[in-house]
Amino acid sequence: MHELGIVFHIVKTVEEIAAENQADRVGKVVLQIGEVSTIIPSYLEDCWKWKCSKSPVMAGCELVIETIPAITFCEDCRETYATVEHGKTCPYCGGGNTYLIQGNEHQIKEIEVAEM
Repeated sequence: MHELGIVFHIVKTVEEIAAENQADRVGKVVLQIGEVSTIIPSYLEDCWKWKCSKSPVMAGCELVIETIPAITFCEDCRETYATVEHGKTCPYCGGGNTYLIQGNEHQIKEIEVAEM
């Protein structure tokens, strides 16, 4: 379950940002997760709740997950298309000279300070 390691890294990063900005508590974090990133949102949410309960800065922090769609680029016809729907074969030209350009990443989009 790599979600636990991801949560530890995200919480550490958010705690550091909160400290830099003199924030006592974080109320919400918006996380963007790529559609083909192999991160399972339900596992991430379970790990999130547990980890946040161990941190005074993060206690009760809401996690909002947004999905980044997976997009693939075809080098043969220079078109982009939905990866999940079509895989590695370009739906425009039938070529297989393709690569993923988005949808495998995860990133913190927003951090909201909690009202005291």
